Amino acid sequence: MKFKTSRQINSIKAYEPGKPIKELERELGIKNSVKLASNENPLGQSPLVMDAVKENLYSMHRYPDSRGHDLVEAISKKYKIKPENIVIGNGSDEIISLLANAFLDSNEEALMPFPSFLMYEICVKIAKGTPVMVSLKDFQIDFDKMLEKISKKTRMIFLTNPFNPTGGIFTKQNFLKFAKNVPKDILIIVDEAYFEFVKDDTAFNSLENPLKDKRVVTLRTFSKAYGLAGFRIGYGIMDKEIAKTIHKIRPPFNVNSLAQAAGLAALSDVEFLDKSVEFILKGITFLKAELDKINLNYYPTHANFLMVNVGKDSSEVFNDLLKFGVIVKSMKSYGFNDWIRVNAGTINENKIFIQALKKVI
Repeated sequence: MKFKTSRQINSIKAYEPGKPIKELERELGIKNSVKLASNENPLGQSPLVMDAVKENLYSMHRYPDSRGHDLVEAISKKYKIKPENIVIGNGSDEIISLLANAFLDSNEEALMPFPSFLMYEICVKIAKGTPVMVSLKDFQIDFDKMLEKISKKTRMIFLTNPFNPTGGIFTKQNFLKFAKNVPKDILIIVDEAYFEFVKDDTAFNSLENPLKDKRVVTLRTFSKAYGLAGFRIGYGIMDKEIAKTIHKIRPPFNVNSLAQAAGLAALSDVEFLDKSVEFILKGITFLKAELDKINLNYYPTHANFLMVNVGKDSSEVFNDLLKFGVIVKSMKSYGFNDWIRVNAGTINENKIFIQALKKVI
């Protein structure tokens, strides 16, 4: 028997996560493969995280703290804001979903760059809203086109800084000019999943002066620079009235106890974070230098990944690299037919990728 699904759900294109290492090795009968597709921290997680997780294993028969008190307090101290302005989530994409469900009625609109993180579109459609795609201009968010697309139905706008998948940034000047022309009743959601890697002082940082503009909702994650992708934990910083609305629909135990303990420990280990960022950015520098040697163009990045023009069908390159045990991301589904995206790995992983790419190209 086939059950009827909603029109919105039928229109969703499923999110395709990076291919798991174990799955690839089973399929191809290979070992020691390298995954550089999901923008993870190649150094893993802080030793303090491991200690905190072990310590909390003995209380797993208890429900987690629903509000994540200790972690929320630590985040509030870091950014000098009140705990009432913070919502923690099962990854920042859960907060995207909560925002869409809380602030979109049927057929109301959310603007987003296209292509960008697919979960914006998926979450809006699940909430019965209408995603309005705004094409990029020279691989960057087209703020002028964004303003043109605003209608009476617009309730929220998604921005990403640094931008995924290109790694580009928009400046404080870009943002302030844009925000000035956005109606006061529209939420501006700024996804800063990769901001820890930004070294450009001109980049807009929504947490430099948090909550100054009540429309701005900041999303941050522990999955990238902090190395906690497997724990699934992120957070949003927003006006207290927005947070109050989110808490009405947020599942009561959405962030498990181990994830909360891991996030708290990771936040306290500034030394490990700095070490990770420095190591990863050195990896990006290495990849750029090697790509220059083989005359492959790449987009200037401010994140832990590079988008590389391979000069041929990127799906073909993706599949050929798999045969060498190297997993990257084909950008064909994003409309960038001859581009791949690769994140910086360990020194050895970066070398393996370059060697495999030379053979494939």
